[in-house]
Amino acid sequence: MKLVIVESPTKSKTIGHYLGDDFIVEASVGHIRDLAKKGKGGFGVDIENNFKPTYVIDEDKVDVINKLKKLAKKADDIYLATDPDREGEAIAWHLSDVLGLPIESTKRLEFHEITEESITHAIANPRTIDMNLVHSQETRRIIDRILGFKLSTLLNQKIKSKSAGRVQSATLKLICEHEKEIQEFVPEEYWTVEPYLVKDNNEYKLNIINVNGKKPELKNEDDAKNLISSLGKTVTVNNIDKAKRVTSAKEPFRTSTLQQEAFNKLNIKIKELTVIAQQLYEGVETDKGLIGLITYMRTDSTRISDVFVNKAKDFIIEKYGANYFKGVSRGKTVKMAQDAHECIRPTSVHRTPESMKQFLTTSQYRVYKLIYDRTLSSLMSDKIDEVTTVNFMSNTVALNLKGAINVFPGYNILNLDDKDDRIPQFNVGEVYDLKKIDKEQHFTKPPARFSEARIVKMMEEKGIGRPSTYSSTIQTIVQRKYVSSSKGVLTPTEQGILTSNVLGKYFPDLINTEYTAEMENLLDEIQEGKAKEVDVISDFYYPFIKHFDEVKQVMYKEPLKKTGEQCPLCGNDLVIRHGKYGEFVSCSDYPNCHYIKKEPKEVVEVGRNCPECGSPLIYRVSRKGSKFIGCSNFPKCHYLEGDDTDPNRPVEEDRTCPECGNKLVLRKSKKGYFYGCSNFPKCRHIEPIEHEK
Repeated sequence: MKLVIVESPTKSKTIGHYLGDDFIVEASVGHIRDLAKKGKGGFGVDIENNFKPTYVIDEDKVDVINKLKKLAKKADDIYLATDPDREGEAIAWHLSDVLGLPIESTKRLEFHEITEESITHAIANPRTIDMNLVHSQETRRIIDRILGFKLSTLLNQKIKSKSAGRVQSATLKLICEHEKEIQEFVPEEYWTVEPYLVKDNNEYKLNIINVNGKKPELKNEDDAKNLISSLGKTVTVNNIDKAKRVTSAKEPFRTSTLQQEAFNKLNIKIKELTVIAQQLYEGVETDKGLIGLITYMRTDSTRISDVFVNKAKDFIIEKYGANYFKGVSRGKTVKMAQDAHECIRPTSVHRTPESMKQFLTTSQYRVYKLIYDRTLSSLMSDKIDEVTTVNFMSNTVALNLKGAINVFPGYNILNLDDKDDRIPQFNVGEVYDLKKIDKEQHFTKPPARFSEARIVKMMEEKGIGRPSTYSSTIQTIVQRKYVSSSKGVLTPTEQGILTSNVLGKYFPDLINTEYTAEMENLLDEIQEGKAKEVDVISDFYYPFIKHFDEVKQVMYKEPLKKTGEQCPLCGNDLVIRHGKYGEFVSCSDYPNCHYIKKEPKEVVEVGRNCPECGSPLIYRVSRKGSKFIGCSNFPKCHYLEGDDTDPNRPVEEDRTCPECGNKLVLRKSKKGYFYGCSNFPKCRHIEPIEHEK
């Protein structure tokens, strides 16, 4: 028996589908252990012993480990087939360590797509665990643990912030700095003038190029009026220019560009996309069994394998013609990109989106089609358009009209771009009446807030994090309530801005993008065998701890925001605090004074008096948000009844309690309305209401 260990249960089913009966495929279900939370600082690291880590098995993985140990004892061969990246390599090493497998001989499978061909090739060509890759992941984990634990504890003590981290804090800083630009933006007035001509019963808007050879500046309405007065009632075709425009297809997807395109074109948030891409990678049930439809989705490479290119070439030529195939075009290299993986592409060019549609959910189909079309188009010929520019003159004003027709569709035979922007035929010397001239006032707008897609692009450009961390970083700062996300648009909260400002003031070198990018570079050097784990950790730890201890002595508690009111009990200032249920106002002299301001609630009288005590009845709202009518003399009087403004409220009957003679009133419970005695709780008589009422 041969044992193959992967991370995901879905992945295990797909791989098991390709292997024979003598293979058993089991899943570790992600990481099986992590750094302990003991020792100096709770880091799980022995500082004095070259930062040796101590690992503990996750509680929810004990049964998984026991099962794997039993299978490992019976197995003739053991293969570790975790994901082909730092985290996957680390999981493979942890498995070998826990299962007692020798590092130098344990078989490690590496594949970037889950297909029969790739799995068979990996089984036939196993490698050993790459310890440089493991040390790189371990270094990142240790540094992030030390930095995260220390900063998070300090921030929680001083400003009640929940956490800080090397990548998340640098990302938060980008969002907060951008928000500052937005808040400080001062709008400026400008005007636009848009002349129109009519040809063949269609209106065409002309672009104003210059007046007397100078580009006009329309800062106010007078400028706009002056420009309009410079125009005549007609325009004359001055000349016509024609030029060829060649457009190349975009390069294949890497993680960040897929996240951006899915958000911008399909309105799919990054968290949702991550799940969908994982499903497409790990395997989808088809008429031919489980098949992985795309290659590994965490990559910063746009490289395509020669095998796929050759198959795609035959497919493109057969379907569209030889002039539609161009081959691989090398795009701009991403900062600190690792070229170990391929791009995100379909595992087979013959599994077209339409042929797979019946096996996919709507979201899976849309993402798969996006990946398939992008990959295929990247290997296809350029699109060629003929651009026509018709130049006009009206007195001293130069204008033009542009249009384009497609000469050769190239990659756009897949319908990826907009359609032609055609214009009619014009001839030099023709004169046209200006149908109308619109003028409109505008004000410059502040830069738009970052979307999830835009911040991922920024993270990639600045070298913050890696493809595997983009999604989790965004989710972390949202969960910590440092940033709110509405339809994928990110806005920093007051707590997020406060956290970023405090970290920027006391730890400016740690949360800036340059430091975070440099740390990623050092991790790459460990991976390549150019740097040692202990040296990188040591160079980080001792300066950080020295600076941290200095900051701890001088860092103040951020002063609470005053309301401008005084405490009615002791006369001290009232301040805004943050509690479990949100903001509240209390005395600044807490704990000596426990005053909490209760906001006055709007009281709306029903117009009747309480039948028990004679006080006015008022509309009230329960803790769960349901409306009811209660006595204004509460808590001395507990009389209550249902809200007669509720449209779903049954018709009330004029009845009395058969037990005590008091009036029956309409009440509401979790299960709906019922009649209860108005003398409750002294009398607990109730009567159900028929459903149709």
